[in-house]
Amino acid sequence: MKKVILVLALSAFSCLSLQAQEFQGMAVYESKTSTADFKSNFGGNREITPEMQKSMEERMKSMFEKTFILNFDKSASIYKEEEKLETPGSGQGGGMRMMASMTGGGGTLYKNVKEKLYAVDKEFMGKEFLVKDFLVNYQWKMEGETRVIGGYNCFKATTVRPASKTDFRNFRRKKEDSEAEKPADGEKKTNFLDNLEMPKELVITAWYTPEIPVNQGPENYWGLPGLILEVNDGKTVILCSKIVLNSKAKVVIKAPTKGKEISQNEFDDTVVKKMQEMREMNQGRGGMQMRH
Repeated sequence: MKKVILVLALSAFSCLSLQAQEFQGMAVYESKTSTADFKSNFGGNREITPEMQKSMEERMKSMFEKTFILNFDKSASIYKEEEKLETPGSGQGGGMRMMASMTGGGGTLYKNVKEKLYAVDKEFMGKEFLVKDFLVNYQWKMEGETRVIGGYNCFKATTVRPASKTDFRNFRRKKEDSEAEKPADGEKKTNFLDNLEMPKELVITAWYTPEIPVNQGPENYWGLPGLILEVNDGKTVILCSKIVLNSKAKVVIKAPTKGKEISQNEFDDTVVKKMQEMREMNQGRGGMQMRH
């Protein structure tokens, strides 16, 4: 109890400090998604050689392990994947390029918690979109657990949210696999997504610190009385690895403006429709192939 009171006292002091100056901060996040569900599908396709499988696993690692930078002030933030130089041969083709654009990266995500709006510029199938919509109103449940992340005292909160159909990280291996559903001898499932399914909702666990009293976090997460330092949805973990407060080098925090303006639902419908078209087009010849 004394620890909680101390943390709250520090938080109140921090609030007064932030109000007395033009506050800005930067947080680095490491995002990592388990690829076990995807790797399990490789073994069912006889056309995939060990060399091809190794290459695909390396590319999947680069897609599902990313670094992001969150720049924030008291009311707004921008969240963007850290730019990295591409190594020779790292170019992605076919389904891999499509999936890469749907694994949390791509564009600059702007969140304004005061106006409860967000905007993100996305590129999909060669077209540029500017997705603008209202922030999700998370129903956070405050838990009693505490832990220290990077020297900051953090509190646990949980919520449940619908799974985004356009985020490839949300796919899970089907639980109802049975002998009856397995292909007969000589047959094989050729579509990469045949053994995967999209859950209806995800249970989210977040850890936030009142010692940095801003209503911000990685990706679309927000709404807690302190900066969110870790998010876990059971498969993807986003963990803060570095924090810099009030650096002399200021970052301009503003919404992106490039692309065709569209709502989140409209963008999701566009992506889902295109995915279904590609899936039907590739049926019987490798599904959503990941070319070597």
